[in-house]
Amino acid sequence: MIKANVILDYPIWKQRIKKPYSYIQSKLKKLSKAPNFKNKKQEFTIFLTNNKKMKILNKKFRNKNKTTDVLSFPIENVYKKKNYIGDIALSFEIINKRSKFSTFNIEFDKMWIHGYLHLTGFDHKKFKDFKKMTKKESLIFNYLNK
Repeated sequence: MIKANVILDYPIWKQRIKKPYSYIQSKLKKLSKAPNFKNKKQEFTIFLTNNKKMKILNKKFRNKNKTTDVLSFPIENVYKKKNYIGDIALSFEIINKRSKFSTFNIEFDKMWIHGYLHLTGFDHKKFKDFKKMTKKESLIFNYLNK
């Protein structure tokens, strides 16, 4: 089964998702039943934070002095704990702003799925990789929200 630890760094998240840990676990339980995800044993952490903290992390790890929506920190194979694949950080303000055009849960799902795919080796630096990753994101999102 795929599992996630949830760290709530910015309490306002609970105004939009009452129980973030339970929400993520229910999504991952469903994902674990999908054909390409059965019997996958993975664990990762989702860090729910704000723009200020995202800017600090982005500067420290990517040398970009600006905030961003999602950051992924895959664990190198050498340092992997058993089944632990890495960490994802998400910005409340950016997801909340995007939710004006859909819903908060939809935008949240899109972002953590994007981060999760980075942890599993997907990237979007080249156009062909972007297309592959976007297709996989859509497949997972549609599976979880049908």
